[in-house]
Amino acid sequence: MKDFFSKIKKHYEQQLPFILYLKPNTSKIVGLLQQNNTLHKVENFTEKGFVFASFDEKQLILIPESESELISAEKEITIFDSIEIDDQDFDPEAKFQYEYLVAQGINAIKNEEFKKVVLSRSEEVPLSEFDFAEVFQRLTFLYPAAFVYCFFHPKIGFWMGATPEQLLKADGNEFATTALAGTQKASPETQVVWEQKEKEEQQFVTDFIVKRLKEFVLSVSVTEPYSFRAGSIWHIKTDISGILNDNSTLEEVIDTLHPTPAVCGLPKKKAKAFILENENYDRTFYTGFLGELNSSFAGESRSSDLFVNLRSMQIQDNKAILYMGCGITKESIPEKEWEESVNKSMTMKRVLKK
Repeated sequence: MKDFFSKIKKHYEQQLPFILYLKPNTSKIVGLLQQNNTLHKVENFTEKGFVFASFDEKQLILIPESESELISAEKEITIFDSIEIDDQDFDPEAKFQYEYLVAQGINAIKNEEFKKVVLSRSEEVPLSEFDFAEVFQRLTFLYPAAFVYCFFHPKIGFWMGATPEQLLKADGNEFATTALAGTQKASPETQVVWEQKEKEEQQFVTDFIVKRLKEFVLSVSVTEPYSFRAGSIWHIKTDISGILNDNSTLEEVIDTLHPTPAVCGLPKKKAKAFILENENYDRTFYTGFLGELNSSFAGESRSSDLFVNLRSMQIQDNKAILYMGCGITKESIPEKEWEESVNKSMTMKRVLKK
């Protein structure tokens, strides 16, 4: 394990691109080390490798299988102290700006511009020292049910995350995806109870995905919603699976699903336009997607296994830029949405604090 991370650190010191990741509830850590610093891009989703896509899909970065060295290691059981963070020391201006943004979203929904919109913010956290291998291992320990990753390209930047949401798994004609919504801080004392606002939000997401997939599938199966824990946060989750038509392409299905209502809103085009006009910052790769493209490096058959880039952060010089968003409906309360965004920021803050 030590040699595994040493090799990746050496690769990083040479400013060469790589992806390091661990799939949910598995023990095999995979590294794909590109042997040059060329910036490759996905053109039609028939490529093989690892894709790292921005929210607006204008950047579809590829670490190609054919130009990379594949390494892997079994995750070691390492115990990290779970640090509880008291985040009372927040920026009042950031709170005001986010609550104002949420209020704008609620008004737009009440004016029937759209049914739901996901509004996000970013936050900078200073770093005195940063060891990506240690942070990666902390993430795998604290969030075993998430897709944990570390991505670097000298022409793109350095990103890390632990996302609970799968965008799409496609193996031949078989596909699987999830509808994820609702957020609740986990507490050992309280039972998980979902309010109507959160149940409606979840149903929006499920209905959208099923409706949009119908023209591409022969059959589709949907589970009942259930509570799903991702680290210190509970979500409502629905599993959706089925068989694709013979003439459906991976590109079509991805374009249909992304961005999902869990990161954008409903209807998608109107919600996305509102986000781009009102958030006042560039999400870049936050709420984009990433994962294996026509290549299963974890040892299964060749397939695509893609995840939504949630609970993520960008590492720059002596700081980490954290990203978090909340689903806004007509029932939303701006102050509660701020609190939810603070809870989500803890995902990354817990692994940065020592």
